[in-house]
Amino acid sequence: MTTEIDAVLIVSFGGPEGPGDVMPFLRNVTRGRPTSDERLAAVAEHYHLFGGVSPINQCNRDLLAALEGELAERGTALPVYWGNRNWTPLLADTMAEMRDDGISCAQAFATSAFGSYSGCRQYAEDIEHARAAVGPDAPAVCKLPPFWEQDGFLSAVADNLGRARRAEPTAPVVFTAHSIPDSMAASAPYEAQLAEACRQVASRTGTAEWSLAYQSRSGPPQTPWLEPDIGDELERLAGAGAEAVIVAPIGFVADHMEVVYDLDTDARQRACVLGLRFRRVPTVGTHPAFVKMIADLVLAPSPPPCPATCCLRASEASQLPRSMIQACEPSRSINRRSPGSLAATSTQPPCAGAV
Repeated sequence: MTTEIDAVLIVSFGGPEGPGDVMPFLRNVTRGRPTSDERLAAVAEHYHLFGGVSPINQCNRDLLAALEGELAERGTALPVYWGNRNWTPLLADTMAEMRDDGISCAQAFATSAFGSYSGCRQYAEDIEHARAAVGPDAPAVCKLPPFWEQDGFLSAVADNLGRARRAEPTAPVVFTAHSIPDSMAASAPYEAQLAEACRQVASRTGTAEWSLAYQSRSGPPQTPWLEPDIGDELERLAGAGAEAVIVAPIGFVADHMEVVYDLDTDARQRACVLGLRFRRVPTVGTHPAFVKMIADLVLAPSPPPCPATCCLRASEASQLPRSMIQACEPSRSINRRSPGSLAATSTQPPCAGAV
């Protein structure tokens, strides 16, 4: 028995789109975690520097439009939907819209390239919770695994980095990614995937001097998070005699607040104080290679599902055997919705009712 894939769902983090959205958005982000109003107000100031608007939602609108165009060029008029974890359009509202549009099974693409609880498994949980909120008529959803090793992603990062290196050919490169707690990293492939992706991009661009640093950490200072911090790495490079630095945010796919504030504002100011020329590489955004990669993942046979122990919380992972894997399920197919013709189908891996 097969289930037709008849839509694509982009799943993302979300961000405020006006000053009045900022504090409610931040409370959504930190729900379930004790966070003082003073801390939230300090973070809110980052958004207010940009009029209370995070760039992430427009980045996702642009990605949605680019993906729709790529699918249409291939004669596959699959509708593309978009839902967020923390702000409108919220995932449950998008799921209800899909149900009302008659969607039965969607392929989900989360805008997070690397495997960790917050960047991988939590999105699967978000999808499941949204389906539960909509009820028994909610579409089935198949979440694609992280895409850190896909050629289209690596090619887009390498192309953007190559342009920056032509402007600063002798500058060392610092790849950056969002820091996560050490406890989360211990139960996820995050560090290893990042290191390998950086190595591959460096190889493609002929970059001999590079390092990986982390950014945008939060939470209590006594809780250990992945290091080195980007600020500390800039200090190290300046102390070693570097005159310029290229920062490549490989851990992010869009120029959102962690990029435009934490790098373009905060890290740039630190570099200026240290006497370093600072050049930031664009994220993959709507780079043609990246958009083609998403379309390829949607339309071509997908990788096998993640193991059941993939990217669990540390406390959960410690209670399960490492050999536990997710069972195979029935095959699925794509409803290509070719204009003016009957739907054509191609065999795909399973479309499960729950993620």
